Amino acid sequence: MSTATDPRDAAGADGRDLTPRLTSEQVWRELGRASFAVVGHVTPDGRPRSSGVLYTIADHRLYVVVAADGWKARHIGISGQVAVTVPVRRGGLMSLLAPIPPATVSFHGTAVVRPVGGLDDGTAGGKLVRMVPRERRASCRIIEIVPEGWFVTYGIGVPLMRMRVPALARGRVPVA
Repeated sequence: MSTATDPRDAAGADGRDLTPRLTSEQVWRELGRASFAVVGHVTPDGRPRSSGVLYTIADHRLYVVVAADGWKARHIGISGQVAVTVPVRRGGLMSLLAPIPPATVSFHGTAVVRPVGGLDDGTAGGKLVRMVPRERRASCRIIEIVPEGWFVTYGIGVPLMRMRVPALARGRVPVA
């Protein structure tokens, strides 16, 4: 007999399919509500690195502001490839009572590091300008990340209790 908590079966007791039916637009909405991501890349000598960044979204792209002379701008600019994971806070008051991990959205993408002063080009409008102190705006670089392939999700579009069962909490939708 299968149950909704059996990770080998994504059908409920009444036979309904319990796997999430996500769309790329639902995932983009979740990405738009968050502002923190972990960006992974490889250094020029092949070492993996990751870093937490603040981001904003415009036109189905993520925009990150970094120091012009920082390692993120230098290293990401060389390969142009990144992996991104965005934790999506869930649970509200319930997360204070039970250990509820954040939901996540992960993807890989192409990254372009724009030149110093890129905040003035109007791509993401006032959102980017508000992220950076006035005195640093002229010396920043913008990393534009374009997601590719698939969004891989965990806990997006499912009730909190289903996050305990990986087969029910996982999702995968094409980036659109």
